[in-house]
Amino acid sequence: MSAEPPTTNRLAHETSPYLLQHAHNPVDWYPWGTEALARARSEEKPIFLSVGYSACHWCHVMERESFEDERIAALMNEHFVNVKVDREERPDIDEIYMQAVQSMTGAGGWPMSVFLTPELEPFFGGTYFPPHVGVHGRPAFMQVLMSLARAWERDREQVARRGRDMARRIAAEGGMDARSPLDADILELSLRALKERFDPIWGGFGDAPKFPHAMDLRLCLRHHLRTGRAEDLALATLSLQRMASGGIYDQLGGGFHRYSTDERWLIPHFEKMLYDNALLVPAYLEAYLVTGDEHLARVARECCEWTLREMSTPEGGFASTQDADTEGAEGRFFVWTPDELARALGARRGAWAQEWFGVDDAGNFEHGASALWRPETDEAVARKLGVDVDELRADMEQARAELRAVREQRVHPGRDDKILAAWNGLMIGALAQAYQVLGDERYLDAARRAARYVLDGMRQPDGRLFATARHGTARHNGCLDDYAFVIQGLIDLYESDFDPAWIRDAHTLEELLTERFWDAEHGGFFTTGSDHEALIARLKNPHDGALPAGNAVQALNLLRLAELTGRGPLAQRAEATLRSLGQLVNRFPAAFSQLLIAADFLHAAPLEVVIAGERDADATRSLLRAVRGAFRPQRVVALADSRADEDLMPFLQDRAPGAHGARAYVCRNYACQEPVDSAQRLADALA
Repeated sequence: MSAEPPTTNRLAHETSPYLLQHAHNPVDWYPWGTEALARARSEEKPIFLSVGYSACHWCHVMERESFEDERIAALMNEHFVNVKVDREERPDIDEIYMQAVQSMTGAGGWPMSVFLTPELEPFFGGTYFPPHVGVHGRPAFMQVLMSLARAWERDREQVARRGRDMARRIAAEGGMDARSPLDADILELSLRALKERFDPIWGGFGDAPKFPHAMDLRLCLRHHLRTGRAEDLALATLSLQRMASGGIYDQLGGGFHRYSTDERWLIPHFEKMLYDNALLVPAYLEAYLVTGDEHLARVARECCEWTLREMSTPEGGFASTQDADTEGAEGRFFVWTPDELARALGARRGAWAQEWFGVDDAGNFEHGASALWRPETDEAVARKLGVDVDELRADMEQARAELRAVREQRVHPGRDDKILAAWNGLMIGALAQAYQVLGDERYLDAARRAARYVLDGMRQPDGRLFATARHGTARHNGCLDDYAFVIQGLIDLYESDFDPAWIRDAHTLEELLTERFWDAEHGGFFTTGSDHEALIARLKNPHDGALPAGNAVQALNLLRLAELTGRGPLAQRAEATLRSLGQLVNRFPAAFSQLLIAADFLHAAPLEVVIAGERDADATRSLLRAVRGAFRPQRVVALADSRADEDLMPFLQDRAPGAHGARAYVCRNYACQEPVDSAQRLADALA
């Protein structure tokens, strides 16, 4: 007798892998949309909104414990309209209700569990709830459901009043006028704030759990360029070195996990996010340019290799995440025991690998297994083993390849293969910058493929961006981050291959963004466009989180585009964006590192560098290497060649190559230096 097919709910018709993971729950799930919201209003039922993402470990736990439990599902179905949202598809919904949860509980995270009135006003919220018995101060989910169902029946007006009050509070924050000029010494205030939070032993900022905060690290590199102080450089370099030595970094396959649960960067939550790696690659590249440390370049290269190897999709874009769990256990794919090392490498080399990767019988993770890390230097391990350090390095490099090959035989973590415009924009920029610094054409080719997919496959008929696509189906209106991050990637692409089409596309998207997202009253950009679905609030996304603030990224985009195209109003809009958040930045500079990167660009009076010559000519390449080999982030670079669009970029006019086949023109503050024909003279001019 054949097995009965599993029941399905409405999520079976969705494209999001996260939503599809819940398609066979006994919960009567709806995706966010008119059907669910209309039912809540017509039946006067509260909404249970569950928000998560496919790589989230505790989202999987709550699904197994609660959403697959028949008793809990029955209670949910009887008393609530249940709505599932993939936060990566709908960051607008996530942002609004995360503010509510943080306001109610003082903390946030995923899974996010919020209860709404039929008018979408939040009256109760939290994150993970255990199923039947409360633990560690968290009430049982069954208890929460029964209590809220009872309150809705007996005291609906009070519950609704609580929801209205919370909705008003959120809307007021979104409309807050924070306009103010940035303090004259805001960059120094930012540096001071970062130093106060810096961990001088393990690097990074704050205590456990510890996040990479790539924007902070990149700002520290600019602080060092501004001050010349070695101690300011150490804020970035110590952090980058410690992270690359920790378990947060995949020591075998490259790429960073999302964050560390401890202060030593040792035990991560094992999901890998496209955006974390897209943000960290430029940080490592910039630190390499400052220090010349090849290990930093290697980390950037390995992150790019991980992206090309494991995150590329057939369409040409990049997938979103890799799961934390394998076969229901977090981290199983990544951790090792001494016996597993010995079986893979043999007794002698297995023992060496134990010392090299910090693995012992006790383990540093669960069940005697260890996340691989590098707690000691190469030299210290060689002394402990009594072997030559160069011999050990060569042996362990081979061991890495062998261990990765063995690991490939394990069950792999799941992959969320939806393509997000915003995150792809970040990775396009990262790969373009990696090409500029490391010279690998594959990175440039991958960045161009992804950009073409976003521009061709994720556009609406009127040119607006879709936020997400999967298997050729694009959907959901783009939000601020989608536009800002894609524009940033396109500018980086132009500075890599100098195809003016990238700047034309960036300019088109900039016009769409300004038309639909600009706050004409207070300045800055809203998270959602004027033609977006009406929600209970329209927010601004002012400060950095796991992602850089969209307003900050777009401010820098506008400054770069103004330099490249000579359009002064773009720079004025950028300055208005900085002023729109000035009050908040002056009070909390450590929360606005990406915006202060834009302020630093403006403060430094950026360089305009034009190379005149054909792109593939040896003389042109030599001059480009001189530009790309120096850490000068406050500059734009353009190429005056046979493809140049002088109407789009007027400052390319009258730029001739010179007798040697290429010539460099360096200008700042509307004043140009004498043109130079040699790489050395160009390096001197940039310095």
